[in-house]
Amino acid sequence: MSTTKIYLFVGIMTVVVATLLTGLRNLTAGQAEINEKVFNKRAILKSLADGLDGDLDVMTDEEVQAVFNDNVQQYVVKLNGSVVEDMVAEDIKMKKEVKKADGDRNLPLFVYSNPTSGKTYYITAVRGKGLWDEIWGSIALEEDFKTIAGVSFDHAAETPGLGAEIKDNAAWVSQFTGKSIYNDAGEFVSILVRKGGAIPGNPHQVDAITGATITGDGVTKMLEKGLVQYEPYFATLRASN
Repeated sequence: MSTTKIYLFVGIMTVVVATLLTGLRNLTAGQAEINEKVFNKRAILKSLADGLDGDLDVMTDEEVQAVFNDNVQQYVVKLNGSVVEDMVAEDIKMKKEVKKADGDRNLPLFVYSNPTSGKTYYITAVRGKGLWDEIWGSIALEEDFKTIAGVSFDHAAETPGLGAEIKDNAAWVSQFTGKSIYNDAGEFVSILVRKGGAIPGNPHQVDAITGATITGDGVTKMLEKGLVQYEPYFATLRASN
């Protein structure tokens, strides 16, 4: 076979393979988007801890979707406390929003109403920086807007067995439940991931992860910067009650 024919054959095969891959990607794009949304909804519901009506670990994707459809209201709020109309929280990409100027930033808020207990939970989104890359989380608050009902965290590239424990260590995550982001004077103080361990009885601290100081510091900063942004909106809800 001549060199020209070889080049022609390779060129044709390249075009054919590229066309097939593009077609396959287009065919699966819709399902991939659905899978991503369900994955994100699981992470959001996971932050509810014991406040969720049902066992998330055994829920099918369809059941997760049903919980959202039946029991979750979605809002998009601004840093000034106003609500953005015609937008839904699940469409907000926090990775993009944190880079925007304060006046342009949109914050997703998910409000879960437990059909059995009748309790309402407010789930916020936070994003920050760990040791190697970005970290993020969903923080569920009780109806008083200050007591943490539960949290879930995730990361892009934290070290397995160390920083990655913010996602993988259920015992560490459970420390946040019941903590308060306000002090007795009503001042926002957030939650401190304290190296050396939380001071016993302190409602605003949790133990750090051994060997993951920078990731823990990143969680502290993420919570401090992220939760305070919801304060103006929660103030409007307090005023209306």
